[in-house]
This record gives sequence, C-alpha cells and structure tokens, in this order.
Amino acid sequence: MKLIFLGPPGAGKGTQALGVSSKLAVPHISTGDMLRAAVRNQTATGLAAKAYMDKGQLVPDEVLIDMVRERLSMDDCAAGYLLDGFPRTVEQAEALEQISAPDMVVNISVPDVKLLERLAGRRVCGKCQGTFHISKLADEEVCPVCKGELIHREDDKPETITRRLKVYHEQTAPLIGYYSAKGKLKTVDGDNRPEDVLKNILASLE
Repeated sequence: MKLIFLGPPGAGKGTQALGVSSKLAVPHISTGDMLRAAVRNQTATGLAAKAYMDKGQLVPDEVLIDMVRERLSMDDCAAGYLLDGFPRTVEQAEALEQISAPDMVVNISVPDVKLLERLAGRRVCGKCQGTFHISKLADEEVCPVCKGELIHREDDKPETITRRLKVYHEQTAPLIGYYSAKGKLKTVDGDNRPEDVLKNILASLE
C-alpha cells in the first residue's frame, strides 16, 4: 500500500507512521528526517535546505522532489511506502502522481493551541535522535535513554512554530481538498492518546 500522512507540525505523524509502517510492512519515509540527515552530513541538498528550515520556511520543491524520487525508486518501496512530510503543496502532490501515486491519504487533525503546547516542549537528543517532551522529563538537558545532550531545535521554538503553522495553513491545508476530490482522504482526530490514534488510523485503512 502507498500511503501519505498529512497533518500540521506536531500532529504526531512521525510517531503514528512508525506504528503503521510496521503493521503494513512498508518503509516509513520522513522527508524531515531525510532533510535533517542531509543537513547533519552537510550534503549539497542539506546546506541548501538548512537556510529555509532555520527560518521555518518550506524547502523548495525541486530539492524535495529529487530526494523523494530517488528514495521511492529503492527496492524496499516495491510493495509500497508511507510518506510523512511530503507532499506539502498541491504542486508537490501533482509531481508525486507522476512518480508513484498514493492509494490513500491520512490527515491527522489537531487544534493549533495543542500543537504549540506539544512542539514548544519537544526536545531531541543530539546523540541517539530520540524525541521527548519536557513534561515527561526529570532533567530537561539530559537524554533519559543514552545520557546525550537534549536540544531545543530551532524549529521548535515558539516564534518559529507560529510561522510553521501559518505556512502549513496557507500552503499545505489545500492538499486536504485536493485528495478529498480524488476520494483518497481519511481524517483522524490526533488529539487523543497515541495508541488510540493508531487504532483509528488502522481502522480507517480497512
């Protein structure tokens, strides 16, 4: 099955994608992770993308489309994929139709006020890349798993989050109409316990 997860930053797409991809035995492809790895490794794509990401802006289409085309051509995508973080615009969705059209699109819906709360408290371990929320941490600076340093990512700071949500509503939300018109859209309430959200997503795919 070829799947796309839509939803604003902080909706839990990454968490849910891991659960769904293991159930369906298809690779979870997060464009955010792909981009962050490219930034870390200082590839040409990574350096080009970093300037946009630091400002809370979307990375240009041609950069993302090339990355996605390359990734979807790999052998592990033969039986399908789960894309998280792409497409973000109708133009990208049209490009994806040419590369490998999705069978189903899941929209994870969460109110903005909850997203701000979730994202502003998010910390990422610089060593193991684990993601944690300060409400669940005894120490806000040390990773509970590997004792690495916890980082408050630039794009998780309140002013950047507000910009990211504005960009999402302006540019990404039209995808909901695009995929709805194709009869491929399922919307799931993401403002629940993660295990309940997963259950509802799997039920929507049956």
